[in-house]
Amino acid sequence: MTLHPSSPRFSERRAFLASMAAALAAPGLAYAAGPSSPASPAAALPDLGAAPEFTGIERWLNSEPLSLAQLRGRVVLVDFWTYACINCIRTLPHVNRWAEQYTPQGLTVVGVHTPEFPFERPTANVEAAMRRHGVKHPVAQDNRYGTWKAYSNQYWPATYLIDAQGRIRYKHFGEGEYERTEGVIRTLLAAPG
Repeated sequence: MTLHPSSPRFSERRAFLASMAAALAAPGLAYAAGPSSPASPAAALPDLGAAPEFTGIERWLNSEPLSLAQLRGRVVLVDFWTYACINCIRTLPHVNRWAEQYTPQGLTVVGVHTPEFPFERPTANVEAAMRRHGVKHPVAQDNRYGTWKAYSNQYWPATYLIDAQGRIRYKHFGEGEYERTEGVIRTLLAAPG
């Protein structure tokens, strides 16, 4: 999508990208400046509100049931996907790598499998797709769209990054922006508290 330089969205996007560049350029500032300082890289991220709890989950795969309340203190990446979506399949290698690389540093990746078509609902089909694509992180089977609706989500794939205090600090819909998303993961992991 191309934005005209005179449009308000162009200015908003430019301001956001500038704040992200500044945040990523100086990761040591989070510790030097303290958690409430405007110089903190995490402070440059927007606060998009409290993250909704996982709700209406039919089954948890690769994990016991999780709640955001029990994950407080960790950075959480919520990845809405469905296994027949080619865009989702293309994002999974990135999501899998982030789970593997950053889980020891305080990240928890939770896939929320919300089916688009009836054949995507059976657990056996989801499990087969998870094996095929190397998904080893927890996956919540959201067949009734409870968590999907709680997030007011409308897209596959959709990524939400939640800080250690349970606030949504970043969201991205569709493919791409992998470096940017990883930069936000690092920024949130480096934030004190």
